[in-house]
Amino acid sequence: MLEYEKQMFLEVLQDDGLLISAKGLGLEIVFTNILKVYSDPGNLVIVLGMTDHDENFFMDKLKEMNVKPLPKIMSAQSSSAEREILYLEGGIVFISGRIFVVDMLKHRVPLNLVTGILVWRAHAIMNSYQDAFCLRLYRQNNKTGFIKAFSKSVLAFTAGSAPVERLMKTLFVKHLFLWPRFHTTVTTSLSVCKPEVIELHIRLTEKMQRVQACILDIMNFIIKELKRLNKYLDLEELTVENAIGRKFYKQLQHQLDLVWHQLDSTTKQLVADLKLLCTFLTQLTQESSVSFYASITRLRTLEHAMKSSGWLILDSVEELFVHSKSRVYNNKNEFYPEPCPKWKALSEILKEIQMNTNEIVDKSEISNKVLVLTPNAKTCAQLKNYLTMGAGEYVLWEAMKCFKTSEFLKLSSGEKEQITTESPETVDDIVGEDSYVLMYTQQPVVESASMEEEPGYSQFQDCSQMADSDIGNSPGNEPILLIQSVKRNGDPMTLERTLQKHTPSYVILYGADITAIRQLEVYQNNHPTVPLTIYFIIYGGSVEEQGYLTSLRREKEIFEKLINIKQTMIIPSDQDGKSGDNLNVSTESKDSSSRKGEGESTNAITPKVIVDIREFRSELPNLLHKRGIDIEPVTILVGDYILTPEICVERKSISDLIMSLNSGRLYHQAVSMSRYYAKPMLLIEFDQNKSFCLEGNYYMTKDVQSVEITAKLQLLTLYFPKLKLVWSPNPPATAQLFQELKEGRAQPDAHIARQIGAEADVEEKNYMRERFNIKIQDFIAKLPGIYSRNLRVILNNGVSLDHLITLSEEELTKIIGNSTDAQMFYRALHEKFIPPETGVVTRMTRAATKIKNKGLFPSKKKEGK
Repeated sequence: MLEYEKQMFLEVLQDDGLLISAKGLGLEIVFTNILKVYSDPGNLVIVLGMTDHDENFFMDKLKEMNVKPLPKIMSAQSSSAEREILYLEGGIVFISGRIFVVDMLKHRVPLNLVTGILVWRAHAIMNSYQDAFCLRLYRQNNKTGFIKAFSKSVLAFTAGSAPVERLMKTLFVKHLFLWPRFHTTVTTSLSVCKPEVIELHIRLTEKMQRVQACILDIMNFIIKELKRLNKYLDLEELTVENAIGRKFYKQLQHQLDLVWHQLDSTTKQLVADLKLLCTFLTQLTQESSVSFYASITRLRTLEHAMKSSGWLILDSVEELFVHSKSRVYNNKNEFYPEPCPKWKALSEILKEIQMNTNEIVDKSEISNKVLVLTPNAKTCAQLKNYLTMGAGEYVLWEAMKCFKTSEFLKLSSGEKEQITTESPETVDDIVGEDSYVLMYTQQPVVESASMEEEPGYSQFQDCSQMADSDIGNSPGNEPILLIQSVKRNGDPMTLERTLQKHTPSYVILYGADITAIRQLEVYQNNHPTVPLTIYFIIYGGSVEEQGYLTSLRREKEIFEKLINIKQTMIIPSDQDGKSGDNLNVSTESKDSSSRKGEGESTNAITPKVIVDIREFRSELPNLLHKRGIDIEPVTILVGDYILTPEICVERKSISDLIMSLNSGRLYHQAVSMSRYYAKPMLLIEFDQNKSFCLEGNYYMTKDVQSVEITAKLQLLTLYFPKLKLVWSPNPPATAQLFQELKEGRAQPDAHIARQIGAEADVEEKNYMRERFNIKIQDFIAKLPGIYSRNLRVILNNGVSLDHLITLSEEELTKIIGNSTDAQMFYRALHEKFIPPETGVVTRMTRAATKIKNKGLFPSKKKEGK
């Protein structure tokens, strides 16, 4: 470990706390060594907040360090008995909060033997109710174990009021450790061995500058409109400079969510338009001129004109269309696309690397692998196509995907050529892989005066199917090109994996990424013998450069804010929960108890609620436990919450309510609850941050009318007079309601709740098994449009599979009773599927042949070469 990594390790090992580091500083290495320390059967350490990528990464790291025993990964596939045994074996356990909280409530975990809990991605715990519930239960039953939390997403601590203080209270920690990039120890450690960095500030073409200026003008107009219409909102940080940041839109949306239902439709549309324009700015610097123009032209539709907030009539919008088109067509309206300026820079860098490699006498001292990092999978596929196909053929291929033939195919002689294939509109946009392996061919280098005359630096062949073990020295020790996105396959640790595996000597950053730059700094200091050269390609004076600088500035400001908060915040002495005796009783519960008369005796029995295991995805079980109510997780068939032997509650969000009413599932649930419980309840919980209304189209889909939903609810109450409808604005209000409903009533029995409905479910399964062919039943159930509500109807009315195929869509509608389901089922049986790649390749091949014959693009090889 580097010096600052050692200090981070010792700091968090000594004291419980929350460690926040800047991205790319190697927090993963620190966490790996923490895992190594506690990898002993004598300990039982629980790790929360891990994704599949995280688990695989840390397992591989520990294997490299020969750590034994390795952590255990507990998933839903493990039975409860197996998990109980694994807990007793000790060591480190990777487990999800949902499984762990159920195991704790079921008393399968020896909480008194748990050494501690490690929380990875601690910033997400405010939205991960299960993890927060786990920590609360753990600290309630174990006062000596540790809790250590880690986060490398400092931007997550900007939303809401006092986010760090709230997070530390949820984590039950009293110490805050901050490690920004400008930390003195970090700066000193990373300056020991610096890589050679070559920055290439590429100038935007004149046409790209005009397009960028038009988009920025439109964004400026939208921001002014937002501030004019919403003077009461705090929108000081809403500027064009901040708006081009990578995550600013999410922060703006989070800020507006609390008042979203109070905003008018114009404001909501302006926010959506601002996001759209930010996307266009990204596409301008990352995509080809053809692909960008295709995205812009989608605005010139009646649909966009009708729903836009008025900015489509600006002069800047018309200029945007004109300049975008000029990048694809020349003055004669001939297809002559403008190449991406970064392509030429990439070609020159690769030629320079090739010459440097050839000049090295002892090639064993240097790796022959060149790593190209791209922002996303689409850019990754773009570079692969450019390097293997050439600029000319690649932009033509892009055009074939994006436009009709008549829109781009106009030859210099004025003749219009038509390609007699299906329209490219029927072909989906093909998204490429996010990693490729290219190798040099033996073709000679094509010299050219300008990029416009060169079809592309196509001296590469795609060897992506080559096994990793076969990626060695290419013929003549030519460089091997590895192209991959920064987050390959969604894995944020992919760059560190690639660096450790291939140890490249050259890295080309095809875009600005703070995390990648810092990871390369750490890599160079961990491998001082590797002569690392970094080529940093960025558009100078562009929104790409400004967005990168803005991200650096915002990160620095947030860390400075956290440092000031750390110096001034007051930490209660019992915040870690080690000295508290009543963690499971919230302030609201204490207040309600204090309102009772002094002479009034209280019930000594702890109230209990039976909760269906599937409900632990929500926040409600945690809130009930905070109010001093025992939670017993059980798999129940009727209801979601059993409050008393008489009260059964089915909880529905607005979206769940609409789907259940349309599918008929809610009817069957109401039948079961009314049959087995004296006081069935339907709890409708609408979004706490948004307005609740069944009269508008806010919660409606296109094929559902609000009148139908209201009518179905009325019918539900008429058919089931015992069913009570309860409306709740948020989970805390629901928890308070449940507590009040339980006062003075008997406690439910988990064994009885588990048995209710089981007999009816078994009878239904036996009926289906005895009456119908089980194989045919399983096959039909998996087809589109077939659900549990209509499966029996189809099986009863369909004589055989041959008979079903002969039925028309109208006949299926009469049988199923729902036109949408019948249409999906009919199409699944009758429509043919044609793979989209076939059409694209066919059209591209034919178009390329015709256009090359007309001399639109020069050939790859010159005569005599």
